Amino acid sequence: MTQRKLISIISPCYNERNNVRHCYEAMRAIFEDELAAYDYEHIFADNASQDGTLDELREIAKQDKRVKVIANARNYGPFRSNFNALRASHGAAVLVMLPVDLQDPPELIPQFVREWERGYKIVYGQRIERDEGLILRAVRKLYYRMISALADFDIPIDTAEFQLLDRRVADALLKFHDHYPYIRGMIANVGFRDQAKAIPYKWRARARGMSKNRLRNLFDQGLNGLVSFSTVPMRMATIIGFILAAGAILYAIIQLAINVIYRNAAPPGIATLIVALFFFSGVQLLFIGLLGEYVGAIHTQVRQGAIVIERERINLDEPAEAEKAGDST
Repeated sequence: MTQRKLISIISPCYNERNNVRHCYEAMRAIFEDELAAYDYEHIFADNASQDGTLDELREIAKQDKRVKVIANARNYGPFRSNFNALRASHGAAVLVMLPVDLQDPPELIPQFVREWERGYKIVYGQRIERDEGLILRAVRKLYYRMISALADFDIPIDTAEFQLLDRRVADALLKFHDHYPYIRGMIANVGFRDQAKAIPYKWRARARGMSKNRLRNLFDQGLNGLVSFSTVPMRMATIIGFILAAGAILYAIIQLAINVIYRNAAPPGIATLIVALFFFSGVQLLFIGLLGEYVGAIHTQVRQGAIVIERERINLDEPAEAEKAGDST
């Protein structure tokens, strides 16, 4: 008898009581219909929700052992929580992230699986349309293209963590020891681009509730993606600084020549000094801040520690390394 393949689905969540059951039911329906030939595990990573999400997940997991829950001791953000849950997956293929708000359509998962069965190691969703405001949509598109252009390797544009990975790729991904994982960049860094397949889709608006990923979090995640896999911004800062310094020297020479040729020339204006002072000060602060982002990333990485502290596991074995809240030696 042929052993049924196991597919792992990972869903991070925070204060999503009204969405987790809809997410679970959507996946159950898919695996009872189009993917009935496969087994699956649905791993929810709860980021210390305060609205009863964990209670809802406990009830679901009690009814269905295919549902597994990792409850974090605090909110570690979606990427750390998601990457930690990825460590607990056992599937022959792993859907890296299915947000419980279902903005990434779960009905595409059967197509992902079919492409994986054809031999593709990475099957990724590509957001060619977005059901959101014009400004935010334009900013996201610009960011994706900037990250792709600056990275030291190819990162597919308009692509997030809605990707199905072969077990071999997932295991390679887990070899990264990154305290703040930029998962989509890490997947691209693993390689297998000749064995990757893009599936275009429309990113939908939320049906229930408000996104917990606020502007501050998006900005932080964006900066993390910018500094994680590229040194181009630092090199650009060096080049721009050199150009500005050369321009300042050239301006000083021109000003000296004017004063020599036209002895009665008026002294340099105060406005020129003020503009120059504020311009160069702003440039310096910008580059110091950019440098600080790299230093901060290095500092976080060097300090190490557990990527996530877990409070509880449901329908899952305990982690190999003691990372539960309160464990100490």
